Amino acid sequence: MRPTVGAALVRCDECSGYEYSGAPQCRRCSHLIDDIIDDEWQQFFHDWNGECEQEVARLVAGEPDRHDWRVVDAAFDRIACDYCGDRLSRGPMNCSACNLAHGFRYAAIETDRPGVPSGNEHAIRVNVSVVRRPHMTSPQELLARRLLLPALLIGFLPTTAQAQRLSAMIKADPTPDVATSIVDAWLRSTSRNIQIR
Repeated sequence: MRPTVGAALVRCDECSGYEYSGAPQCRRCSHLIDDIIDDEWQQFFHDWNGECEQEVARLVAGEPDRHDWRVVDAAFDRIACDYCGDRLSRGPMNCSACNLAHGFRYAAIETDRPGVPSGNEHAIRVNVSVVRRPHMTSPQELLARRLLLPALLIGFLPTTAQAQRLSAMIKADPTPDVATSIVDAWLRSTSRNIQIR
């Protein structure tokens, strides 16, 4: 279950970073991110009463603009790419079918939760996408995205200027310890109400 708005940041028992931030290397954090997608799919698919899951996934993939982004991402996870054989949209960089599907995923619906800044859901969606397709981005970009994800999930959203500054600082010294310190400092300066467990 994804964290609620205003929830405390929780340390992962496996990687000791904040939950979600250790993916894709941390198995537990990776499962937590996949659960964001799969939980929404299970709720959606429940209403299809006995239909073939792969057929429903293909229907959703054919009309991404009519569904929540998590449902679309879950549908792609249930379809094998005809060209590379990986999960659709998650194949290698040179797979044109996966790249096309990845582009279509951004037509899906993004609805901000109550109590979050406008654009928070889009930021979550982009960061989840980057973390779930790590081979498609630089290690520095992946590091920045995965470290910011826990804060986004509990409702924070950096301004464009803050995000650019954080990203530049992380890319200047992309060691995980330094990057984690940069994000922690931003979180403390952003809100005195942030809870960490």
